[in-house]
Amino acid sequence: MKAVARVCFSATLLAVLASVSDAAAEPQANAGLTLGGAAVGPAGEAWNHGEFHLGLRGDTLFGRDDAFDFGIGPYAEIGTMAFDELQFGGGASLLLPVHASLPLVASVGAFGRVGDDDYGVEPGFSGALFWGSRSYNFHANYVMTVGLSVGYRQTFGQADESALLIAAQLDLAALGLPLVALINVLRGPTAEAAPLGEDD
Repeated sequence: MKAVARVCFSATLLAVLASVSDAAAEPQANAGLTLGGAAVGPAGEAWNHGEFHLGLRGDTLFGRDDAFDFGIGPYAEIGTMAFDELQFGGGASLLLPVHASLPLVASVGAFGRVGDDDYGVEPGFSGALFWGSRSYNFHANYVMTVGLSVGYRQTFGQADESALLIAAQLDLAALGLPLVALINVLRGPTAEAAPLGEDD
């Protein structure tokens, strides 16, 4: 337990130091919906059953000036397993620019688990690897992301639960685009978009 806490603290400290040492690079933030499933093993079992997963995840990466730069920074997440267990946590993420538009992002951190059992809040360790579309945004500090995430989680309490998680990560801004388009249609054209020849 102490060793895991040291690793998580060191990773977070490294992320902070990286952001301070490269002040010229603009941070790149992201927020996404995670949707998938998990192979869950309670009471120390490697695998017992499958469960549905739904969550929210956001991160901010520092140290990047273009799509071929490494990036590092903190992340935070909250989610549920089968709607009878809440998980929340955070840690550090490292972007590996294996491709300009399709990088790998490795994350390691700590999380808490609260289930519909009598164990209360239990601490845990988590690690994940994301691969998908996450280029560098030269015009803003937000970058859209969509891809696949594979992760592993292990609790250290009485539940002694492990989970191998596979989920699609869908960008929240992209998911909101249809709603924005619908609102614009309902509002109608702006004055600038009025038909030519219309009297003022």
